[in-house]
Amino acid sequence: MKTLYRPELLYTDGKFVANAGLLVDDGVVVSIATGADAAADNVIDLPGKALLPGFVNAHSHSFQRLIRGKSESRVVSGKNFWSWRGTMYHAASNLEPQEVYDVARMAFLEMVLAGTTTVGEFHYLHNALDGRPYDDPNLLSKQVIAAAQSVGIRIVLLRTAYLRSGFGLPNDNGQTRFFETTSRFLENMDALVGAYPANSPEVRFGVAPHSIRAVPLNDLKEIAAWSRSRTLPLHMHVAEQVAENEACEREYGATPVELLNREGLLGPDFTAVHATHITPREIAALAQAGTAICCCPTTERNLGDGIFASDAAMQAGIAIALGSDSQAQIDPLEDARELDYHLRLRYQERAVLDQIEGQDLAPRLLNCATVNGARALGMPGGTLQPQSFADFFTVDLNDVTIAGHAAEDLLPLLVFSLGRAAIRDIVVHGKFVVREQRHALAEEILARYRDLHQKVWRDSEIGSVAG
Repeated sequence: MKTLYRPELLYTDGKFVANAGLLVDDGVVVSIATGADAAADNVIDLPGKALLPGFVNAHSHSFQRLIRGKSESRVVSGKNFWSWRGTMYHAASNLEPQEVYDVARMAFLEMVLAGTTTVGEFHYLHNALDGRPYDDPNLLSKQVIAAAQSVGIRIVLLRTAYLRSGFGLPNDNGQTRFFETTSRFLENMDALVGAYPANSPEVRFGVAPHSIRAVPLNDLKEIAAWSRSRTLPLHMHVAEQVAENEACEREYGATPVELLNREGLLGPDFTAVHATHITPREIAALAQAGTAICCCPTTERNLGDGIFASDAAMQAGIAIALGSDSQAQIDPLEDARELDYHLRLRYQERAVLDQIEGQDLAPRLLNCATVNGARALGMPGGTLQPQSFADFFTVDLNDVTIAGHAAEDLLPLLVFSLGRAAIRDIVVHGKFVVREQRHALAEEILARYRDLHQKVWRDSEIGSVAG
């Protein structure tokens, strides 16, 4: 059945238009329709609302939703990323399979309520609490996938290879649930992909060698070859920390980007996650290879990682996607605006990214939260063009955060000022997941999460989880 969604304003080609509808058939966009009601079997009117493509979250660790607010103290989590990991390991070491499902549902529920219709889940919890594989080594991956299906968000499960703690380091007990050998990882990856229908609109897959520190070069090359033989997206943490770059130089005589470029591992199917500490020369190499970057601004500012050079990357033509990463905050538009806001603080100037030719600032940032993320995950989404997945959300045009708008200035108001409470309806693959901010399973998800949160943290003492 063809359904026509008819809002007051519809976003297309970088602007909002009136008297237009979105024609959808079998979960896919057919066209932007004007006066084409007769071609639809069903018409859904959305008065007083604007309709936009759904956000794409290209990098998520759903279980880290549990540590929100628990690591905002030097007493508990130390002064930087490396000590913060102790709090994260505490959460990771306390989750049974059902609880992995419960925390993932909480994170995914918050995402859809914020307008996110697809998540790339960078998943590295594999083993049981004692570090041994489950009878089904993909049990936890399947729990996360089931959580996404329950909530109604599309998922690209980026199953993560984690082989060691780092160059010359003993294995960290906090990472015992992450470790697999390369051969076991590929066997498990193959079995996981085979357990779901090919090209499913709900569940897709990618391959995620965790980082240079966690995956030695020879193993990385083997994993990348396996991924590319199956045309799956390839994601990897790259140059997130200065110490990561320094360790890579000690081991290989090159930074992560230099090494990846030298070994021919970059490419259009590769997404470098974070890329916070890269040089102009490395930006040029990433651009030349057609590699995307996934920036996670709300996590990077939370951890004090540094400021990503989004101006230089955009100037070079690199597609920048966005991710919620540690779930310190789940707000795609906040991540989008922070790309520019961080630069404003660095340069003490306003609207830095507005100086880049080719596109105005607001649509440029919106693309980072939508179509660029879809591209990084290798799926047809993030846009309302024909043949894209029919994923979108609506905004209440009477919301106080965008009061005084006109159609021509609505987009910058949305990108820089919209409050999440203005997001009303969420549609994924042509089906309503949220109507008027209500999700059918919200109360159940919240109740189970509250119980889990109390269980994980009730026995923790201040200072006991810092690593």
